[in-house]
Amino acid sequence: MTDHALHLLAHRAGLQVDWTDANGCQQRVTDTVLRKMLAGLGHPADTPSAIEASLSALLKAHDAKHLPPLLTADLGQPLDLSNYFAAGSPCQVTLEDMHEQSLQLDAQAMLPGTLPIGYHQVTITGRAFTLAVAPARCYNLADALGTDTPRCWGLSAQLYSLRRPGDGGFGDCLALEALARSAAERGADALAISPVHAMFASDTERYSPYSPSSRLFLNSVYASPSVIFGERAVRLANEVIGQAELQQLEDLPLIDWPRAAKAKQRLFEALYRDFIHQEHPQYTDFMSFREAGGQALEHHCRFEALLETAAQRGMEADWRNWPKTWHNPYSAEVAAFAEQHADRVTYHAFCQWLIARGLERAQDAARSNGMSVGLISDLAIGADGVGSQAWSRQDELLAGFSIGAPPDRLNRAGQKWGLCAFSPEGLRRNGFRAFIEMLRASFQHAGGLRIDHVLGLQRLWLIPLDGEAGDGAYLHYPLDDLLRLLSLESVRHKAIVLGEDLGTIPEGLSEKLAARAILGLRVLQFEQHGHGQFKPILDWPDDALATSSTHDLPPLAGWLQARDIDWNQRLGLIDAISERHWRETRAKECTGLLSILEQNYHQSLPDSDAIIDACVRFIGHTRSPLVLLPLEDALGIDEQPNLPGTVSGHPNWRRRFAVNADTLLDDPDAARRLELLAQAREQAFERDQ
Repeated sequence: MTDHALHLLAHRAGLQVDWTDANGCQQRVTDTVLRKMLAGLGHPADTPSAIEASLSALLKAHDAKHLPPLLTADLGQPLDLSNYFAAGSPCQVTLEDMHEQSLQLDAQAMLPGTLPIGYHQVTITGRAFTLAVAPARCYNLADALGTDTPRCWGLSAQLYSLRRPGDGGFGDCLALEALARSAAERGADALAISPVHAMFASDTERYSPYSPSSRLFLNSVYASPSVIFGERAVRLANEVIGQAELQQLEDLPLIDWPRAAKAKQRLFEALYRDFIHQEHPQYTDFMSFREAGGQALEHHCRFEALLETAAQRGMEADWRNWPKTWHNPYSAEVAAFAEQHADRVTYHAFCQWLIARGLERAQDAARSNGMSVGLISDLAIGADGVGSQAWSRQDELLAGFSIGAPPDRLNRAGQKWGLCAFSPEGLRRNGFRAFIEMLRASFQHAGGLRIDHVLGLQRLWLIPLDGEAGDGAYLHYPLDDLLRLLSLESVRHKAIVLGEDLGTIPEGLSEKLAARAILGLRVLQFEQHGHGQFKPILDWPDDALATSSTHDLPPLAGWLQARDIDWNQRLGLIDAISERHWRETRAKECTGLLSILEQNYHQSLPDSDAIIDACVRFIGHTRSPLVLLPLEDALGIDEQPNLPGTVSGHPNWRRRFAVNADTLLDDPDAARRLELLAQAREQAFERDQ
């Protein structure tokens, strides 16, 4: 009975006891792991009496009469409220536009599906809740392009890899703006960029864009302050840093993140001192930005100031080990700290203002030059548990767990990413506040959103912080609620949604994503029926974007040369047997790719440049509504931005292009491939009309 009760508790807490791994094998989470997972979720299960008490508490929390602060519904569909209200109850609805409506629950206690999309306040028998009415699907490419058969294309870029004179050692918003203009002139409709989430301003050793401090705010080092203050003011401020150091940083073949980020912050400090002590023409705009940011922005800026002070006092960077009085962002002690350090809090708000205005300009440049979508932002799957978002939204994030992946045949140790996830129970308790505000932040300066590991909308593999990757379990999320909120915010912001769906996809999820017009991801290297048997062009789906590679994979030139295998061998990540098998498989795959390309285009492909050209045409001819070509493949570069499974040894997130962003696409290889892609997309459109 104890095992049954434990498994029942796990089920009600959202944990999946039995699951199928990537190899199709049935697995079961051990009772030891379940007890630890449940304890971390706030449901003690170490004894039979503890299990009974936790079950009772969960039942009470999920009691049918416990009305949550927010419910979701689909446009035109009635909402079943029989768990909360009696049939025939009168309803008073205050619509989002403040108009009032009087409704009545029907004989089955269903709320009529007559309300428009939006967030509405509903009061029934004195009890109130917010109702989020969602459209049937997200804003999609057909909406953006005004055609039922969208066959558009765009580029994907690692923002930091871009280059411009005076950038200080890594790409920034001005470089992005230049690339957006150049791509738009060549017919691109979209430009997908690496994540620009807020990092840790006082810890420049952290620079992986997928391990942010907060997904609500931005990485200010990407700001280009000259767009606000002018070149002369920036030049004078840079004299504080020293032009020689800046030039040295710009000339480096790889980004020196600690030095370059610190130099950028010294520039911001110098500009801020003049800005705050003078009546600058943009001061009113800054104050409006800060007011619009509200409590969330204030909390983030306070966290940054606390982090600085903690470092100065020799304290750990992990807020969970700070003095207890600093743990609660709403505490009187934190408010007093903010008052004492008001200048530092304001400085961090100033930095957020700089980067927000820079991204806004880049998106405006993309759209005004003809892109139908413009920038596509990238939403990381989680946030660092020691960061701003975890501190400010403690009831809604699970800072005691790390997201990862269970062991499988390809990675026998499993993966532990060091990121914390949302708490399903915390989201419900707080009306999905943290999820909604994150979506709004991500859509704010973009025409599209790529959701990393979109499978996490349904379930995530979570691991206790002190456990190994295999000592975890899948935690389930309220998928339908999250998809409705995503659809609503997508339509509100007129932004498309892409979902990175590589990996083991839970049954039925692909269909739900497609029904919501969330494009999946299909990568040329993976689109095979078997090793070397690549899928024909017309076998590619029309509900996913097509691409030649991703930031975690080798570009086409590197794949053809097996550069990724070379790196894994050099760093000791694979043994000799695995290496031999991998190389044999790759050789078979290269032969298969060459075969299908030559069959399609009736020509021999004598070298890698010709093969890459054909690959670009091939994905361009698919039925995908959107093709994204990484800049690395446009240029024929053979090194990848990130090598998964490594922290050192490989220069992750540090590679830069040799040519400036405004002329990057003038490269003969890039120019030829973009023309080939544009032609292929036109041909695909004509074929599929």
